[in-house]
This record gives sequence, C-alpha cells and structure tokens, in this order.
Amino acid sequence: MAAKTPLAVRIATEDAMLEGDLALPAGTSRVVLFAHGSGSSRKSVRNRYVATILNEAGLGTLLFDLLTPTEEAIDVRTAELRFDIELLARRLIGATDWLAADVQTRDLELGYFGASTGAAAAIVAAAERPRIVAAVVSRGGRPDLAAAALGRVEAPTLLIVGDRDEEVVRLNEVALASLKAESELQLVPGATHLFEEPGALDHVAMLAIDWFQRHM
Repeated sequence: MAAKTPLAVRIATEDAMLEGDLALPAGTSRVVLFAHGSGSSRKSVRNRYVATILNEAGLGTLLFDLLTPTEEAIDVRTAELRFDIELLARRLIGATDWLAADVQTRDLELGYFGASTGAAAAIVAAAERPRIVAAVVSRGGRPDLAAAALGRVEAPTLLIVGDRDEEVVRLNEVALASLKAESELQLVPGATHLFEEPGALDHVAMLAIDWFQRHM
C-alpha cells in the first residue's frame, strides 16, 4: 500500500509554529508520529526511509521539526537544545494534541517512533498522554534521559538498539528494567548507533511495523 505524496502541514504548539510532513495511506487506521534525534530534523534521511516503509505497510506518518528554524540555528552552534528533553517533549505533546484534534487524523490510533534524544521526548510525552498514545518504538534511543517518566508510561514500548552500540545497549537495558508497561529490547545484529549497515534500517522498520500492528 502506497501513501499519497506527503502533505505539508503547520503545527501550532503552545510556544512555536512547526513544520511537518503528513502521509496517510488510503484507509489507514493508524498514524505514527516521529520524534527525530540529536541535531536532526523532519528531513532526517534515516527516519524518512523508515517512514516510507511504514507507509507501504499501511501506516500513516507525521515527520515534523521539533525546533523552529531560529532554534535550529542556535542548536547547530551550541548543541544545547537537542538535549533539552523538556522542550522536545513539550513540542511532541503539542503535535500529539494537533493530530488528536485535526479532522484528518482525530479518529486514528497514534503511536510514537523516537530516535536518539527524540526517543527520550517520546517517553515523556507518552507518560503525559496515556489515553492518546497507543504504542512507542525507540530506535537507538536515550530513554535514560527520561528516567523519571519511564515508570509512568502505559503504552507498550519497544526499544531497538544496534548490538554494536554497546553503551546505548547498556543504557536501554537499565531503562527496560524501569518500564512497567509491556516492553521489549530488540538488538539489531551487526548494527552501530546510526544503523548505517546494509539492511539495518530495514530490520528496524520491520520490528516497528510488527510492534505497531500488534499494539495499535
């Protein structure tokens, strides 16, 4: 199943107007909201690749910028905002509420796909919106940066890490022990932090599709 050409959308949150790309395959009942990682944006090549595979499986996707252009320019120089998990989570919650209210998506089940620091934001946002968020997938994520929220997450949560990304594997193992919701840790053989190895992102996408289809 192929999605239509993504629709450019503008998402009003409590403190910013953010740009996004919304793709909804015909007849879909699910939409996955992407939270990109450190120093990235909605144009992340890796996330867009995974989103395309999700679209082909019939899942809708929303990729959006967590930072405004001005904030991105600051972050390029200082790298300070990409680790501001409170800010990133607040923006993700704003996009979640936008999806829950928009006429195109308000009747769809909603999941999160977070990468790196975006995964920490997804953990916090899922804890704050338990009645809206049905499932969470983390790719190479830093759930340790959302340690205080882990025990409050109700959505089934899948942690995906490359088995060669040893420090992040350790951090995810610790986070898994703190999650009270249904959760799993899946290691992608031969993959490092950015999943640049041949087939690694395809493996990630298949794990994510299975998780979302089972829990949404």
